[in-house]
Amino acid sequence: MTTPVQDPRPVDLAPDQPTPTDLPALLLLGTGADPASERGVDCPGELPPASDPDLVERARAAKAALGDRVFVLGHHYQRDEVIQFADVTGDSFKLARLAADRPEAPYVVFCGVHFMAESADILTADHQQVVLPDLAAGCSMADMATFDQVEECWEALEDAGIAGDVVPVTYMNSSADIKAFVGRHGGVVCTSSNAKRALDWAYARGSKVLFLPDQHLGRNTAVLELGFALEDCVVYNPHRPGGGLPDGALRDARMILWRGHCSVHGRFSLDSVNDVRARVPGVNVLVHPECQHEVVTAADLVGSTEFIIKAIEEAPAGSSWAVGTELNLVRRLANAHPDKNVMFLDKTVCFCSTMNRIDLPHLVLSLESLARGEVVNRIQVDPETAHYARAALDRMLALP
Repeated sequence: MTTPVQDPRPVDLAPDQPTPTDLPALLLLGTGADPASERGVDCPGELPPASDPDLVERARAAKAALGDRVFVLGHHYQRDEVIQFADVTGDSFKLARLAADRPEAPYVVFCGVHFMAESADILTADHQQVVLPDLAAGCSMADMATFDQVEECWEALEDAGIAGDVVPVTYMNSSADIKAFVGRHGGVVCTSSNAKRALDWAYARGSKVLFLPDQHLGRNTAVLELGFALEDCVVYNPHRPGGGLPDGALRDARMILWRGHCSVHGRFSLDSVNDVRARVPGVNVLVHPECQHEVVTAADLVGSTEFIIKAIEEAPAGSSWAVGTELNLVRRLANAHPDKNVMFLDKTVCFCSTMNRIDLPHLVLSLESLARGEVVNRIQVDPETAHYARAALDRMLALP
Protein backbone atom coordinates (compact mmCIF):
# COMPACT_ATOMS: atom_id res chain seq x y z
CA MET A 1 0.00 0.00 0.00
CA THR A 2 1.58 3.26 -1.11
CA THR A 3 2.05 6.06 1.41
CA PRO A 4 -0.16 9.07 0.61
CA VAL A 5 1.49 12.24 -0.64
CA GLN A 6 2.72 14.63 1.99
CA ASP A 7 0.10 17.10 3.17
CA PRO A 8 0.61 20.72 2.13
CA ARG A 9 1.42 23.13 4.94
CA PRO A 10 -1.66 24.83 6.40
CA VAL A 11 -1.98 28.51 5.66
CA ASP A 12 -4.61 31.18 6.31
CA LEU A 13 -7.66 31.28 4.11
CA ALA A 14 -7.40 33.81 1.31
CA PRO A 15 -9.18 37.11 2.11
CA ASP A 16 -11.53 36.65 -0.83
CA GLN A 17 -12.49 33.07 0.00
CA PRO A 18 -16.32 32.90 0.08
CA THR A 19 -18.02 32.66 3.45
CA PRO A 20 -21.57 31.71 4.37
CA THR A 21 -24.15 34.46 4.17
CA ASP A 22 -24.34 36.91 7.06
CA LEU A 23 -21.29 35.74 8.98
CA PRO A 24 -19.57 38.97 10.06
CA ALA A 25 -19.16 37.73 13.62
CA LEU A 26 -17.22 34.60 12.70
CA LEU A 27 -13.93 34.16 14.49
CA LEU A 28 -11.95 33.22 11.41
CA LEU A 29 -9.55 30.38 12.03
CA GLY A 30 -10.11 30.49 15.73
CA THR A 31 -8.02 28.02 17.66
CA GLY A 32 -8.39 26.33 21.01
CA ALA A 33 -11.31 24.80 22.85
CA ASP A 34 -14.65 26.47 23.40
CA PRO A 35 -15.49 26.20 27.11
CA ALA A 36 -19.17 25.78 26.20
CA SER A 37 -18.51 22.83 23.91
CA GLU A 38 -17.70 19.26 24.84
CA ARG A 39 -14.35 18.47 26.34
CA GLY A 40 -11.89 17.46 23.64
CA VAL A 41 -13.74 19.42 20.95
CA ASP A 42 -11.67 22.18 19.45
CA CYS A 43 -11.23 23.83 16.10
CA PRO A 44 -7.79 23.73 14.47
CA GLY A 45 -8.91 26.43 12.06
CA GLU A 46 -6.53 25.27 9.35
CA LEU A 47 -7.00 24.03 5.81
CA PRO A 48 -4.33 23.28 3.22
CA PRO A 49 -3.70 26.06 0.71
CA ALA A 50 -5.58 26.29 -2.56
CA SER A 51 -4.48 23.57 -4.97
CA ASP A 52 -2.20 24.22 -7.93
CA PRO A 53 -4.53 25.00 -10.89
CA ASP A 54 -2.63 22.43 -12.95
CA LEU A 55 -4.04 19.73 -10.68
CA VAL A 56 -7.56 20.44 -11.92
CA GLU A 57 -6.54 19.57 -15.48
CA ARG A 58 -4.58 16.54 -14.30
CA ALA A 59 -7.63 15.25 -12.40
CA ARG A 60 -9.86 15.79 -15.44
CA ALA A 61 -7.42 14.02 -17.73
CA ALA A 62 -6.98 11.02 -15.42
CA LYS A 63 -10.73 10.68 -14.83
CA ALA A 64 -11.38 10.88 -18.58
CA ALA A 65 -8.74 8.22 -19.24
CA LEU A 66 -10.39 5.90 -16.71
CA GLY A 67 -13.89 6.50 -18.05
CA ASP A 68 -16.50 4.10 -16.67
CA ARG A 69 -13.83 2.07 -14.89
CA VAL A 70 -13.84 4.54 -11.99
CA PHE A 71 -16.74 5.71 -9.83
CA VAL A 72 -15.93 8.73 -7.64
CA LEU A 73 -18.02 9.26 -4.50
CA GLY A 74 -18.08 12.62 -2.71
CA HIS A 75 -19.42 13.04 0.80
CA HIS A 76 -21.36 16.23 1.49
CA TYR A 77 -18.63 17.47 3.85
CA GLN A 78 -15.90 17.40 1.20
CA ARG A 79 -14.38 20.62 -0.08
CA ASP A 80 -15.64 22.03 -3.39
CA GLU A 81 -12.40 21.35 -5.27
CA VAL A 82 -12.97 17.64 -4.64
CA ILE A 83 -16.77 17.59 -5.00
CA GLN A 84 -16.47 18.90 -8.56
CA PHE A 85 -15.01 15.51 -9.60
CA ALA A 86 -17.59 13.36 -7.79
CA ASP A 87 -19.95 11.29 -9.92
CA VAL A 88 -22.43 11.32 -7.03
CA THR A 89 -22.66 13.12 -3.69
CA GLY A 90 -24.45 12.08 -0.55
CA ASP A 91 -24.11 10.85 3.01
CA SER A 92 -21.96 7.87 3.90
CA PHE A 93 -24.51 5.07 3.60
CA LYS A 94 -26.14 6.43 0.44
CA LEU A 95 -22.72 6.55 -1.23
CA ALA A 96 -21.79 3.03 -0.16
CA ARG A 97 -25.06 1.69 -1.57
CA LEU A 98 -24.58 3.60 -4.83
CA ALA A 99 -21.14 2.05 -5.19
CA ALA A 100 -22.66 -1.39 -4.77
CA ASP A 101 -25.13 -0.53 -7.53
CA ARG A 102 -22.29 0.11 -9.98
CA PRO A 103 -20.59 -3.31 -10.31
CA GLU A 104 -19.33 -2.38 -13.80
CA ALA A 105 -16.86 0.06 -12.19
CA PRO A 106 -13.84 -1.92 -10.94
CA TYR A 107 -12.49 1.12 -9.07
CA VAL A 108 -14.41 3.09 -6.44
CA VAL A 109 -12.70 6.25 -5.17
CA PHE A 110 -14.38 7.30 -1.91
CA CYS A 111 -13.82 10.95 -1.04
CA GLY A 112 -14.82 10.72 2.59
CA VAL A 113 -13.29 9.10 5.67
CA HIS A 114 -12.04 5.63 6.58
CA PHE A 115 -15.20 4.03 7.98
CA MET A 116 -17.11 5.10 4.86
CA ALA A 117 -14.62 3.41 2.56
CA GLU A 118 -14.80 0.28 4.75
CA SER A 119 -18.58 0.18 4.35
CA ALA A 120 -18.23 0.57 0.60
CA ASP A 121 -15.76 -2.33 0.51
CA ILE A 122 -18.18 -4.49 2.51
CA LEU A 123 -21.14 -3.73 0.24
CA THR A 124 -19.44 -3.79 -3.17
CA ALA A 125 -18.64 -6.87 -5.25
CA ASP A 126 -15.41 -8.81 -4.77
CA HIS A 127 -13.94 -7.60 -8.07
CA GLN A 128 -14.36 -3.94 -7.07
CA GLN A 129 -11.51 -2.15 -5.31
CA VAL A 130 -12.21 0.77 -2.98
CA VAL A 131 -9.65 3.56 -2.71
CA LEU A 132 -9.43 6.23 0.00
CA PRO A 133 -7.29 9.09 -1.38
CA ASP A 134 -5.66 9.76 2.00
CA LEU A 135 -5.41 6.93 4.52
CA ALA A 136 -5.12 9.50 7.32
CA ALA A 137 -8.71 10.63 6.69
CA GLY A 138 -10.27 9.06 9.75
CA CYS A 139 -13.18 9.97 12.01
CA SER A 140 -12.71 11.09 15.59
CA MET A 141 -16.12 9.73 16.58
CA ALA A 142 -15.45 6.30 15.10
CA ASP A 143 -12.07 6.24 16.86
CA MET A 144 -13.79 6.75 20.24
CA ALA A 145 -14.97 3.12 20.23
CA THR A 146 -12.34 0.44 19.68
CA PHE A 147 -13.02 -3.27 19.43
CA ASP A 148 -11.19 -4.07 22.69
CA GLN A 149 -13.09 -1.35 24.56
CA VAL A 150 -16.45 -2.61 23.33
CA GLU A 151 -15.50 -6.21 24.21
CA GLU A 152 -14.65 -5.03 27.73
CA CYS A 153 -17.99 -3.23 27.96
CA TRP A 154 -19.82 -6.40 26.90
CA GLU A 155 -17.98 -8.33 29.61
CA ALA A 156 -19.24 -5.77 32.13
CA LEU A 157 -22.77 -6.39 30.86
CA GLU A 158 -22.23 -10.14 31.26
CA ASP A 159 -20.87 -9.64 34.78
CA ALA A 160 -24.00 -7.62 35.61
CA GLY A 161 -26.13 -10.50 34.30
CA ILE A 162 -27.88 -8.39 31.67
CA ALA A 163 -26.02 -9.12 28.42
CA GLY A 164 -28.85 -11.39 27.29
CA ASP A 165 -31.26 -8.44 27.54
CA VAL A 166 -29.06 -6.04 25.54
CA VAL A 167 -29.21 -5.50 21.78
CA PRO A 168 -26.24 -3.55 20.39
CA VAL A 169 -26.93 -0.81 17.84
CA THR A 170 -24.09 1.03 16.14
CA TYR A 171 -24.23 4.24 14.18
CA MET A 172 -22.96 4.07 10.62
CA ASN A 173 -20.08 6.29 11.80
CA SER A 174 -18.18 3.36 13.30
CA SER A 175 -15.37 1.08 12.21
CA ALA A 176 -15.89 -2.23 10.44
CA ASP A 177 -14.69 -3.96 13.64
CA ILE A 178 -17.51 -2.39 15.65
CA LYS A 179 -20.11 -3.16 12.98
CA ALA A 180 -18.87 -6.78 13.02
CA PHE A 181 -19.11 -6.90 16.83
CA VAL A 182 -22.71 -5.72 16.59
CA GLY A 183 -23.41 -8.24 13.82
CA ARG A 184 -22.05 -11.13 15.93
CA HIS A 185 -24.28 -10.15 18.85
CA GLY A 186 -27.49 -9.90 16.88
CA GLY A 187 -27.52 -6.14 16.54
CA VAL A 188 -28.06 -3.63 13.77
CA VAL A 189 -26.45 -0.59 12.14
CA CYS A 190 -28.36 2.70 11.91
CA THR A 191 -28.04 6.07 10.22
CA SER A 192 -29.16 9.43 11.54
CA SER A 193 -32.31 9.16 9.40
CA ASN A 194 -33.41 5.67 10.47
CA ALA A 195 -32.20 5.58 14.09
CA LYS A 196 -35.77 5.42 15.44
CA ARG A 197 -36.63 2.45 13.24
CA ALA A 198 -33.42 0.70 14.29
CA LEU A 199 -34.19 1.27 17.97
CA ASP A 200 -37.78 0.07 17.55
CA TRP A 201 -36.35 -3.08 15.97
CA ALA A 202 -33.86 -3.51 18.83
CA TYR A 203 -36.40 -2.99 21.63
CA ALA A 204 -38.64 -5.61 20.04
CA ARG A 205 -35.79 -8.06 20.72
CA GLY A 206 -34.45 -6.90 24.08
CA SER A 207 -35.21 -4.60 26.98
CA LYS A 208 -31.98 -2.64 26.71
CA VAL A 209 -29.80 -1.16 23.96
CA LEU A 210 -26.07 -0.51 23.87
CA PHE A 211 -25.76 2.43 21.47
CA LEU A 212 -22.39 3.01 19.79
CA PRO A 213 -20.45 5.30 19.41
CA ASP A 214 -22.37 8.63 19.41
CA GLN A 215 -24.11 9.30 22.69
CA HIS A 216 -26.02 12.30 21.33
CA LEU A 217 -27.77 10.55 18.43
CA GLY A 218 -28.73 7.74 20.82
CA ARG A 219 -30.00 10.06 23.55
CA ASN A 220 -31.84 12.40 21.18
CA THR A 221 -33.58 9.53 19.43
CA ALA A 222 -34.52 7.75 22.66
CA VAL A 223 -35.87 10.85 24.40
CA LEU A 224 -37.37 12.85 21.54
CA GLU A 225 -38.67 10.01 19.35
CA LEU A 226 -39.23 7.04 21.68
CA GLY A 227 -40.46 9.04 24.66
CA PHE A 228 -37.77 7.92 27.12
CA ALA A 229 -36.78 10.07 30.08
CA LEU A 230 -33.22 11.32 30.32
CA GLU A 231 -32.91 9.20 33.45
CA ASP A 232 -33.48 6.08 31.33
CA CYS A 233 -30.11 6.72 29.67
CA VAL A 234 -26.65 6.18 31.17
CA VAL A 235 -23.29 6.96 29.58
CA TYR A 236 -20.62 4.25 29.58
CA ASN A 237 -17.11 5.72 29.72
CA PRO A 238 -14.62 3.18 28.32
CA HIS A 239 -11.73 4.92 30.08
CA ARG A 240 -13.06 4.22 33.57
CA PRO A 241 -13.55 0.93 35.43
CA GLY A 242 -17.08 -0.33 34.97
CA GLY A 243 -17.74 2.51 32.59
CA GLY A 244 -17.56 4.98 35.47
CA LEU A 245 -21.08 3.98 36.52
CA PRO A 246 -22.34 3.22 40.03
CA ASP A 247 -23.49 -0.27 40.96
CA GLY A 248 -26.85 -1.09 39.49
CA ALA A 249 -26.78 1.66 36.85
CA LEU A 250 -26.40 -0.77 33.94
CA ARG A 251 -29.21 -2.97 35.26
CA ASP A 252 -31.57 0.00 35.68
CA ALA A 253 -30.85 1.69 32.36
CA ARG A 254 -32.91 1.19 29.22
CA MET A 255 -30.39 2.92 26.96
CA ILE A 256 -26.64 2.45 27.52
CA LEU A 257 -24.89 5.21 25.59
CA TRP A 258 -21.25 5.03 24.59
CA ARG A 259 -19.21 8.08 25.56
CA GLY A 260 -18.50 9.33 22.03
CA HIS A 261 -19.37 12.36 19.98
CA CYS A 262 -18.68 14.20 16.73
CA SER A 263 -15.87 16.74 16.95
CA VAL A 264 -17.78 19.15 14.68
CA HIS A 265 -21.34 18.82 15.91
CA GLY A 266 -20.14 18.79 19.51
CA ARG A 267 -19.01 22.40 19.09
CA PHE A 268 -22.52 23.77 18.88
CA SER A 269 -23.89 24.97 22.21
CA LEU A 270 -27.05 26.50 23.62
CA ASP A 271 -25.20 29.81 23.59
CA SER A 272 -24.75 29.41 19.83
CA VAL A 273 -28.52 29.08 19.42
CA ASN A 274 -29.34 31.99 21.73
CA ASP A 275 -26.74 34.21 20.09
CA VAL A 276 -27.97 33.68 16.53
CA ARG A 277 -31.58 34.23 17.58
CA ALA A 278 -30.56 37.56 19.15
CA ARG A 279 -28.60 38.63 16.05
CA VAL A 280 -30.97 37.47 13.29
CA PRO A 281 -34.70 38.16 13.74
CA GLY A 282 -36.90 35.30 12.60
CA VAL A 283 -34.00 32.89 12.06
CA ASN A 284 -34.74 29.18 11.78
CA VAL A 285 -32.26 26.98 13.63
CA LEU A 286 -31.64 23.69 11.83
CA VAL A 287 -29.27 21.15 13.39
CA HIS A 288 -28.01 17.60 13.01
CA PRO A 289 -29.03 15.02 15.68
CA GLU A 290 -25.35 14.48 16.54
CA CYS A 291 -25.57 17.81 18.41
CA GLN A 292 -25.91 17.95 22.18
CA HIS A 293 -29.38 17.39 23.62
CA GLU A 294 -29.82 20.98 24.81
CA VAL A 295 -28.96 22.25 21.32
CA VAL A 296 -31.38 19.85 19.63
CA THR A 297 -34.24 20.77 21.98
CA ALA A 298 -33.61 24.49 21.40
CA ALA A 299 -33.57 24.13 17.59
CA ASP A 300 -36.54 24.55 15.26
CA LEU A 301 -35.73 21.56 13.08
CA VAL A 302 -33.51 18.51 13.58
CA GLY A 303 -32.48 15.99 10.95
CA SER A 304 -29.87 14.13 8.96
CA THR A 305 -27.62 15.70 6.36
CA GLU A 306 -30.07 14.84 3.60
CA PHE A 307 -32.90 16.33 5.69
CA ILE A 308 -30.91 19.54 6.16
CA ILE A 309 -30.27 19.86 2.43
CA LYS A 310 -33.92 19.28 1.58
CA ALA A 311 -35.11 21.77 4.21
CA ILE A 312 -32.93 24.53 2.76
CA GLU A 313 -33.90 23.66 -0.81
CA GLU A 314 -37.62 23.86 0.03
CA ALA A 315 -37.39 26.95 2.26
CA PRO A 316 -39.09 30.13 1.00
CA ALA A 317 -37.02 32.91 -0.52
CA GLY A 318 -35.94 35.51 2.01
CA SER A 319 -35.99 33.12 4.96
CA SER A 320 -33.04 32.94 7.36
CA TRP A 321 -31.39 29.70 8.47
CA ALA A 322 -28.65 28.99 11.02
CA VAL A 323 -27.39 25.50 10.26
CA GLY A 324 -25.59 23.33 12.80
CA THR A 325 -23.51 20.96 10.71
CA GLU A 326 -20.15 20.84 8.91
CA LEU A 327 -19.06 24.15 7.39
CA ASN A 328 -18.27 22.93 3.86
CA LEU A 329 -21.89 21.85 3.46
CA VAL A 330 -23.29 25.04 5.03
CA ARG A 331 -21.12 27.17 2.76
CA ARG A 332 -22.20 25.16 -0.30
CA LEU A 333 -25.88 25.56 0.65
CA ALA A 334 -25.42 29.30 1.14
CA ASN A 335 -23.80 29.67 -2.28
CA ALA A 336 -26.44 27.49 -3.97
CA HIS A 337 -29.35 29.46 -2.47
CA PRO A 338 -28.47 33.17 -2.64
CA ASP A 339 -32.18 34.03 -2.27
CA LYS A 340 -32.03 32.73 1.32
CA ASN A 341 -29.97 33.85 4.28
CA VAL A 342 -28.03 30.67 5.16
CA MET A 343 -25.41 30.89 7.90
CA PHE A 344 -23.22 28.70 10.13
CA LEU A 345 -24.63 28.26 13.62
CA ASP A 346 -21.31 28.71 15.42
CA LYS A 347 -19.21 31.87 15.48
CA THR A 348 -16.02 29.96 14.80
CA VAL A 349 -15.17 28.67 11.34
CA CYS A 350 -14.63 24.96 11.92
CA PHE A 351 -14.26 22.33 9.23
CA CYS A 352 -14.10 18.59 9.83
CA SER A 353 -10.32 18.35 9.92
CA THR A 354 -10.18 14.67 8.93
CA MET A 355 -12.76 14.97 6.15
CA ASN A 356 -10.72 17.85 4.74
CA ARG A 357 -7.63 15.68 4.41
CA ILE A 358 -9.08 14.58 1.07
CA ASP A 359 -7.80 17.38 -1.13
CA LEU A 360 -7.04 17.71 -4.82
CA PRO A 361 -3.39 16.53 -4.57
CA HIS A 362 -4.51 13.27 -2.95
CA LEU A 363 -7.36 12.81 -5.42
CA VAL A 364 -4.99 13.35 -8.35
CA LEU A 365 -2.58 10.79 -6.87
CA SER A 366 -5.42 8.24 -6.70
CA LEU A 367 -6.77 8.87 -10.20
CA GLU A 368 -3.41 9.03 -11.98
CA SER A 369 -2.24 5.87 -10.20
CA LEU A 370 -5.39 4.03 -11.26
CA ALA A 371 -4.98 5.29 -14.82
CA ARG A 372 -1.50 3.67 -14.80
CA GLY A 373 -3.02 0.43 -13.50
CA GLU A 374 -1.65 0.91 -9.97
CA VAL A 375 -4.06 0.79 -7.01
CA VAL A 376 -2.87 2.90 -4.08
CA ASN A 377 -4.49 3.37 -0.67
CA ARG A 378 -6.90 0.50 -1.16
CA ILE A 379 -9.29 -0.22 1.71
CA GLN A 380 -9.86 -3.92 2.33
CA VAL A 381 -11.91 -5.39 5.17
CA ASP A 382 -10.92 -8.95 6.06
CA PRO A 383 -13.53 -11.57 5.12
CA GLU A 384 -14.63 -12.53 8.64
CA THR A 385 -15.07 -8.93 9.76
CA ALA A 386 -16.86 -8.13 6.51
CA HIS A 387 -19.21 -11.10 6.99
CA TYR A 388 -20.45 -10.04 10.41
CA ALA A 389 -20.49 -6.34 9.57
CA ARG A 390 -22.55 -7.15 6.49
CA ALA A 391 -25.00 -9.04 8.73
CA ALA A 392 -25.56 -5.90 10.81
CA LEU A 393 -25.90 -3.78 7.66
CA ASP A 394 -28.33 -6.24 6.08
CA ARG A 395 -30.52 -6.07 9.19
CA MET A 396 -30.65 -2.30 8.73
CA LEU A 397 -31.54 -2.69 5.06
CA ALA A 398 -34.42 -4.99 6.08
CA LEU A 399 -35.89 -2.49 8.54
CA PRO A 400 -39.57 -1.73 7.81
